[in-house]
Amino acid sequence: MNLFRSRVSSSIVSTMAEELGSSASASASTATSSSRAKTSSFWPSILRWIPTSTDHVIAAEKRLLSVVKTPYVVEQVNIGSGPPGSKTRWFRSKSDEPRFINTVTFQSKEDSPTLVMVHGYGASQGFFFRNFDALASRFKIIAIDQLGWGGSSRPDFTCKSTEETEAWFIDSFEEWRKAKNLSNFILLGHSFGGYVAAKYALKHPEHVQQLILVGSAGFSSESDSKSEWLTRFRATWKGAVLNHLWESNFTPQKVIRGLGPLGPDMVRRYTTARFGAYSTGEVLAGEECKLLTDYVYHTLAAKASGELCLKYIFSFGAFARKPLLQSAPEWKVPTTFIYGFQDWMNYEGAQQARQLMKVPCEIIRVPKAGHFVFIDNPTGFHSAVFYACRMSISPNLETEHLPEGLTLA
Repeated sequence: MNLFRSRVSSSIVSTMAEELGSSASASASTATSSSRAKTSSFWPSILRWIPTSTDHVIAAEKRLLSVVKTPYVVEQVNIGSGPPGSKTRWFRSKSDEPRFINTVTFQSKEDSPTLVMVHGYGASQGFFFRNFDALASRFKIIAIDQLGWGGSSRPDFTCKSTEETEAWFIDSFEEWRKAKNLSNFILLGHSFGGYVAAKYALKHPEHVQQLILVGSAGFSSESDSKSEWLTRFRATWKGAVLNHLWESNFTPQKVIRGLGPLGPDMVRRYTTARFGAYSTGEVLAGEECKLLTDYVYHTLAAKASGELCLKYIFSFGAFARKPLLQSAPEWKVPTTFIYGFQDWMNYEGAQQARQLMKVPCEIIRVPKAGHFVFIDNPTGFHSAVFYACRMSISPNLETEHLPEGLTLA
């Protein structure tokens, strides 16, 4: 997840930064325009403490997607104010207005298999901007912002348990699927999005043709023998402080908001370092980095909502409170795991899960790539996805054999 065992000793901000790291219908347009109007201010951005708004998020998304050549449609899919009779909390806030999922659909060839893409913690669908063109050549691509993220609705987060928090994401995604009338699709999730995708497939396997988990979070638990270091670290003053911040639901986004007009510069420093000087693969071009920085800032600084899931899904150190490994024997959907060679998320968790699964499972590693494998090495990532879905694309596809450079774990 966006939380990070490898950097936990540095600071809460750098620990979670890696996941940042990382045409609506007439009625939908009217509703979203109305909600945006409420967030707009007559004050110029430079005079506001937090120089962002819902309008800024949508505008930043449009600028980032301007680098994509494939035609696409953006829509705000109405998922209602809550499933009838539901006990979940994703709609329980001060307002009972309908919620919307920001959805981007890319033009594709007729009869192409559908690939639904779900982003990770602290990210939004725009993080896949380097992948849409290549993947749209063989799939009908639909990318979403999860409820409480990006350009989607950001209702008050009132969940108080792991079960309620999982339901927030799983049930809102299911309402979105119903609204889009989708079935038999390939579901791809990155990091925390991989955790959500896997949990969704466990609950609704009848709709998922295949699961692709990219650097997925949620396989290890605090009871693992490898977590002994965490016990020792918590005994230090620094560990105690960071653990308290975690349990208090202190998120990187709060830091960005707290910095006010200095927030954009902090995000710029992160993106230029992570995807520039410290990139493990292809460095982002100057304009790409500028557009991504702008997009990341506005999605992070907007109203807190989905980000508050953190402490309910993971304990300090990115250990899942309800590990996916425990559910591996119940897996009903063929699964492919994709990891970058330098991914801080350990692929050994996937190897352990594979031993327990009763469905086909492959683990693919991509060179010159870290946790954001799809940004670091887009060509390798595309090859991995095409190989994973070779039978869905075409039984006689050339990628019948593992592409050069990729490794099966």
